[in-house]
Amino acid sequence: MDRQNELRLPAQTPWLNDPKVTRVCTAIEAGGYDIFFVGGCVRNVVLDEVASDIDMSTNACPETVMKLAKDAGLKAIPTGIDHGTVTVISSGTTFEITTFRRDVETDGRRAVVAFSNDIIDDARRRDFTMNALYARPDGSIVDPLGGIQDVLDRRVRFIEDADQRIREDYLRTLRFFRFSAWYGAIDQGFDPDALNAISSNLDGLESLSAERVGMEMVKLLNAPDPAAAVAVMRQTGVLNAVLQGADDTWLAPLIHVESLLDLSPNPMCRLAVLGGTGVETTLRLSKTQARQMVQYRDGIGSMAGAGELAYRLGADVATGIVALRCAYSGSPPVSEVMDRVVSGSAAKFPIKASDLMDVFSGPALGKRLKELEAEWIVSDFTKTKEQLL
Repeated sequence: MDRQNELRLPAQTPWLNDPKVTRVCTAIEAGGYDIFFVGGCVRNVVLDEVASDIDMSTNACPETVMKLAKDAGLKAIPTGIDHGTVTVISSGTTFEITTFRRDVETDGRRAVVAFSNDIIDDARRRDFTMNALYARPDGSIVDPLGGIQDVLDRRVRFIEDADQRIREDYLRTLRFFRFSAWYGAIDQGFDPDALNAISSNLDGLESLSAERVGMEMVKLLNAPDPAAAVAVMRQTGVLNAVLQGADDTWLAPLIHVESLLDLSPNPMCRLAVLGGTGVETTLRLSKTQARQMVQYRDGIGSMAGAGELAYRLGADVATGIVALRCAYSGSPPVSEVMDRVVSGSAAKFPIKASDLMDVFSGPALGKRLKELEAEWIVSDFTKTKEQLL
C-alpha cells in the first residue's frame, strides 16, 4: 500500500490504470452510484501477491447496472442476475459486477440473498476479514469491518462469528485452510476460534458435493507449501472427513525435495503422497487429473528406473516420481538419477515392427519387440539398432 496513506492502494496498481476498467467504473458512477473493487484483487495488492481476478461491487441494482453499461456503449450480460451479478464487457475483457447483498437464508451449501444498498451488509456475508476489503476507483480502501490489520498481519480469520460463517457454507472450512496455506503467516499459528468452529462442524462437510471439495483440495495443494495447513486439517479431523485414509506424513518431505529440484507445486503429485481411499471419485477428479495422480502413485513402488519412467511417461511425471521416492526414503535426489530422466525422456526406441516382420508375426512379433525394448532400456538407451538386431 501507499506509505503516505495507509488506506490507499499504490498508484501504479495495474488495474487501477487500465482504461477498460476505468470505462466500466465511469459508467456506473455516471448514474450516481458507487462502485468498488472487492475481495481478492484488493487483498492481493495489499499483500503484494500475484494479481487476482477483478471483481466489483455496487449499490446499484442489477437492472440498473445493465442499463448504465449499455448507455455507456458496453455490452452487459445477465449471467447471474437473480443473485445480483452482471457481466460487463469492456474492449473484449469481462468484468463481474455484483450488487450489495445480504443473506436471507442459508443451508450450509447455498444462500438465498436480498439486495442491499449498504456495503456493511455486503461485507458481513463474506467469509474472511481479509476478503472484506473494498477499494474505490481512485485506489482509496474502504474497510467496513476493520479487516485491514488482519490482511497486513496475514491472519486468516472468519468474519464475526466463525461458527455461523461455517454453517452458512461448510465449504468455508476448506477455504480456511486454503487461504491459510496461500496467504497466512503460518509461524503465527492458526486462529483458535476458527479451529474450534471447524472441529464443531465436521458433519457439515458431508453435505458438500465431491466437485466442490475436489476443487478446494486441488487449490490448496497448489500452494507453495501447504504442509502446515494440511497437518492442522488432520489434527481437526477435516482431512479424514474429506479424504478417508489420507496421511500427510510424507507431504512436508516431498515439498522439501521439490525445493531441492526447483519444481513447481504439483497438486496431483502431492495428492498421491497423501493417499486415501477412492481419491479419484471422492474428489471427482477429471480424467486427466486422475490419470496423473495414478501415475505418480503407482510409480512410487514401480521397479522401473528413472530413465525408463521418463521414456514411458515423460520427464515431468518421472521427475515427480523421483521426488516422491526421495521423500519416502529420506534421501536427497542425486544428479545421476536426474541425468537418467533427461536421457530417458529424449530416447527413441530404434526398432520398428517392420524391422522384424521377416522373422516374426502376430503375438510373437509383439513379444520380441518388448524383449528388445527391455534390452535397450537396460543399456541406458545406448544400444543401436544394429546391436539389438
